[in-house]
Amino acid sequence: MSRASKITLAATGLGTAGIVYFVHWSQEQERAAMHKGVERDMEKQRVRQERQADFEMQKALEQQYLQIQNVSKNAGDSNPADNNPSPGT
Repeated sequence: MSRASKITLAATGLGTAGIVYFVHWSQEQERAAMHKGVERDMEKQRVRQERQADFEMQKALEQQYLQIQNVSKNAGDSNPADNNPSPGT
């Protein structure tokens, strides 16, 4: 084989190896990015479930307090101090 054909064969082999390596590296990067997306989604779901549980707990506490306390829902009762007459009046 001539020298030029050997150089061409070596350059082609190196180019092919470089392309294969780059494609492999690119796929690994994409896979890692997709996995991070899945992790973010799982974290969002966990936070949403925690918030929903807190909301449910607050709702249950509100219902419990409403049963225990005597709460008036009149529109004119905006100031609770007006409902309790002062001792001097």
